[in-house]
Amino acid sequence: MRAIRGLWRWRRNPLRRGTDLAESWVALTALLLILVAAPVAGTLAGRAADGALQQSVRDQRHTRYEVAATVDHEVERSPLEANPDLAAGRDTRSRVLAEWRGPDGSDHHGPIMTTLKSPEHGDHFTIWTDRHGDLAARPLDSATATTHAVLAGIGTALAVGCLIEAVRRLIVWRMVRRRYAHWDRAWLRAGPDWGRTGAGS
Repeated sequence: MRAIRGLWRWRRNPLRRGTDLAESWVALTALLLILVAAPVAGTLAGRAADGALQQSVRDQRHTRYEVAATVDHEVERSPLEANPDLAAGRDTRSRVLAEWRGPDGSDHHGPIMTTLKSPEHGDHFTIWTDRHGDLAARPLDSATATTHAVLAGIGTALAVGCLIEAVRRLIVWRMVRRRYAHWDRAWLRAGPDWGRTGAGS
């Protein structure tokens, strides 16, 4: 919004300097870029991220399988997890020793986290595995991928906007430094005449 304040320098004014007009053009250019380039960059980044994430969703759906597992017995919690004060706020999942058959027909067994509240021998629940029956993370769903893509687009737009504003500030800073240097040179030229006859003092 500071870029908008520079637009007042376009007003006709006998005290307006060339640098004032230049700063106003820099402000207008930065404003237009923020309003146009940032959303365009965000849209392009969001679409690219969405395409990549949706492809990942399709790949995971072809390489991860939901299979049924059977509880053998519940695995005892560690002493730290058994303390109700320390376990407050944790999830209610249970750790069990289970058996399952992979998509390729291989048998597997091992400890697994399950959402069963009170697992008992013979209880069934579903898990995700790869084609060989090894445990795998739940595949990414399309809605979550879209959400991540939208966030990536918004983040890109904000980053581009901040970059444009940073460049504007850098340009204005350099212009101000150049103006001060010009004033210093003018002061040095006028300095020796101060207090002399005919110098207006």
